[in-house]
Parts: sequence; C-alpha cells; structure tokens
Amino acid sequence: MMDMLRTPDECFENLPGYDFAPHYTTILDDDGTEIRIHHVDEGPRDAEPILLMHGNPSWAYLYRKMIPGLLQSGRRVIAVDLVGCGRSDKPARKQYYTLARHMDWMKKWLLANDLRNITLFCQDWGGTIGLHLVAKFPERFDRVIASNTGVPTGKGGNRYLDIWLAVMRWMPSFPWKIAFKNTIQCEQFNQAKFDAYRKAPFPARRYQAGILQFPQLIAIHPDNPGVPLNEETWAGLKQFHKPFLTLFGSRDPVSRGFEKIFQKYVPGAQGQAHKIIRGGGHFIQEDKPEELVAEILPFLEVHQSTEAASDPA
Repeated sequence: MMDMLRTPDECFENLPGYDFAPHYTTILDDDGTEIRIHHVDEGPRDAEPILLMHGNPSWAYLYRKMIPGLLQSGRRVIAVDLVGCGRSDKPARKQYYTLARHMDWMKKWLLANDLRNITLFCQDWGGTIGLHLVAKFPERFDRVIASNTGVPTGKGGNRYLDIWLAVMRWMPSFPWKIAFKNTIQCEQFNQAKFDAYRKAPFPARRYQAGILQFPQLIAIHPDNPGVPLNEETWAGLKQFHKPFLTLFGSRDPVSRGFEKIFQKYVPGAQGQAHKIIRGGGHFIQEDKPEELVAEILPFLEVHQSTEAASDPA
C-alpha cells in the first residue's frame, strides 16, 4: 500500500477570493490504499453538471473566478482536485504516480459520484486525464470544452516541453516562479494568490511528489508508458460526435497548436465557434476568466442536452 499525506485543513483558510465549501469522495487504489479526493460542488444538485478539471501544479482554486459566472447557466458546477494536488490526498513518493493510476483514480471518482450529462471544461493535465474519461464513458458526457491541453502520443513535443521535462527530471522541489508565476499574464496576480497555489496545498516539500512527477508522465516520447493510454483516448475521441469546443490562449507556450489537432480529428469539433483568446497564457482561467465564461455560456445554450431540448416545458 502507498504512503499517503493529507494537507491540514487549516492551510486552506482565508484564501483570497475562495470561499467554497469542500466536498470529498474516498476511492480505493487497486493496491487497497484509500484516497480522499476533493471537489468544489456549487449549484443545484439535480442540475446537469459542468465538470472543471485543472492541470499541474494548480487545483480548484484556479476556477474560483469562473464558477460564479458558470452558475448563471443554472447548472451544477464541480471543480475536482487531481490526486496529489489541492485538497486531495497526496501519495508520498514520485514512483506512486503513473498516468495509468491518475486515469484510474479519476474513473473511480467519476463513477462514485455517478455524474451524467456532463459538460467538461479541461485544461493541461485536466485535459489529458479528463478526455480519457470522455473516451471511456462517452455516454456520460454531453459536450466538451478543451483549453490549453493536449493528448500526446509519442511524436515529440515543442521546445518548451523538451526543456521542461529535462529540467524537472532532477528538481528536488517545484520551481514555482519559473513554471507558474511567470506564465500568468493577469496583472492582479499578487503574492497572496501565488501562495494559495504554492503554500496552501504544499506546506512542506514532502507534499510535492505528485507535481514533481507530472512532467515525466507527458507522453511526448515513443517509449513513454503513457503513449498506449493516450492512443486509447484518441480512439474514443475520433468517435465523439457531440459538441467539442476549443478555447486556447494566444500566449500559451505549452500546448499552442494542439487545438488544430482536436479540430481536425474530433468529429464533434466540426463547425464549432473555436477561439484563440488574446492575451491568455497557459493558466488561462487566471488570466481570462470572464472571456472564457462569455464563450462557454452561449455554447451551452446552443448545444442543449437531448433531454432538455425535448422537454416541452
């Protein structure tokens, strides 16, 4: 069984702009280890859910400025923390984290919460993992918005990713200012908000195993164990005919260009109002939350669920 860490609740007190109550689901890893996964859960519990999935090294805090706007749709809004991030439990050693495990953990979380008629908004690892859920459970997802993300299959990466993987292989602690603070374009991003990402979930270095390991899971090289899993994701996405929208940032050095791959190969992406959001960096939810919500709400309105569209009321 895995050694586990849990960030103390008091680390998450009085975070700027964040007053959402925590919700937890406990799943079992295949080795029998209990893992508690955190999510924000706002809006009517019987409404169709919008599922927000983040990347590395962020957590549900990244969506704090989008959640109020998305609630205007009348939907339930859920922002989940990946295992090893935010308020979710943190396996204590890097070798515990694999792409297969991340995908399995989130499959178990999804099924435990029995979410259906989902609108997925996913960014960074939230896309790589979240789109695998879409491929495996297409009947549970009504529509997808992909933002600054990709599903690589061993065909190489860009210069930024090559450098990132090489640097992170030997890092004893996460290089926050290089990898996170300097990639956010928002002028209002101050030290208190920076600490909500850095210090709140990770009060000591020993909590960082998951975010340190994530770069080595990016399947840009053909021998990466994640390649077959991402190929499975693509097999499902190429059969996904429901609405699929891309909203990428113009200043994202990580996944720039991947929106064109989604638009080319995902059937549901055909004819959608895809957009490159000017000035949006990799953490576009921090930079351009209002612009994202302004694109998402009409997308939801145009593409109503089958049940909603057929309801005479």
